[in-house]
Amino acid sequence: MSLFDSFRDPELCKGLLHHLKQECDGLKFMEVCGTHTVSIFQSGLHSLLPENITHLTGPGCPVCVTHDAEVDAYLRVAAKDNVILATFGDLMRVPGPGGLNLKTAQAEGARIKVVYSPFDALQLAQDNPGDTVVFIGVGFETTAPTIAATVKTARQRGLDNFKVLSFHKLVPPALRVLLDDPDMNIEAFILPGHVSAVIGLPPYDFLPLEYNLPAVVGGFEPSDILQSLLMLVRMKNEGKPDVVNQYTRVVADEGNPTAMAIMDEVFAPADAMWRGIGKIPGSGLVFSEAYRDFDALQALGLELNDVQPIKGCMCGEVLKGKLRPNQCPLFRKACTPAKPVGPCMVSTEGSCAAYYKYSTD
Repeated sequence: MSLFDSFRDPELCKGLLHHLKQECDGLKFMEVCGTHTVSIFQSGLHSLLPENITHLTGPGCPVCVTHDAEVDAYLRVAAKDNVILATFGDLMRVPGPGGLNLKTAQAEGARIKVVYSPFDALQLAQDNPGDTVVFIGVGFETTAPTIAATVKTARQRGLDNFKVLSFHKLVPPALRVLLDDPDMNIEAFILPGHVSAVIGLPPYDFLPLEYNLPAVVGGFEPSDILQSLLMLVRMKNEGKPDVVNQYTRVVADEGNPTAMAIMDEVFAPADAMWRGIGKIPGSGLVFSEAYRDFDALQALGLELNDVQPIKGCMCGEVLKGKLRPNQCPLFRKACTPAKPVGPCMVSTEGSCAAYYKYSTD
């Protein structure tokens, strides 16, 4: 028996579902983590939840929320001479302006390397001293500390040919924007386990204090998700909203102070663009003054351009939870995993990809 088998036990899940059906008089919840999205569909929970529980998928996929202007920027970087662009593989097929993506740019001669860690990109910089190696930094608070540690290592080694495109996003400010949208009517959040392992629970305190909303940091196995939902239902029924940690085997309430200290040293909060949402104040990370020489945009003399969104793609509405993937006119027609129109179908954590692979709707 594997470590996770007990969290997938059918009898345990049936018992949790029974309590949900008995105790829930209606709940509209959103999860904001791509791993939660995939788990809910892959396990079949989406089709097993009581009819009075509405599941919304939010902007929890880091590839998906990367804005069109940011995609355009890294494609322009890839086209520059004496530049090696290092990226995680899930960005390779994200469509940019005119349908161009990193895979097609690579086929046309751009020097693009898929890496599995930002430290792999740092090794590229060390091995290619005559080139500028630019790493695409996307993701949430989960990945930012590792990239910050890589930047600190680059400074220690004197590798001034290593640069980063910092397109990181911060989760809590996005939750506030979603709640301020009068069309959403979100009643509860399952909060992202990976992000919360870094930042802990305090950054979410505004949810119960300002919005009277219950929230649970949840794990990713079926029983984790069902227990998280039951905790949300009980807080709602008792009228005592709070931020609760269900994922205690991984997440400490205070988060990871060491990771946060490294992130805060190298980066500083700034306004950021989110696909489908637009600019959210204080929701991104730029380089702090002490590390600004690692900023790829500054080093290469680039700015973010105004870019038209992909024609016909409804990914932005899906990310806001306003549209189910199968309500997009392109879904399963012009847009499939083999030929994706938008990033929500490209990423393995995208709502459209999960819906396409696991849903029968």
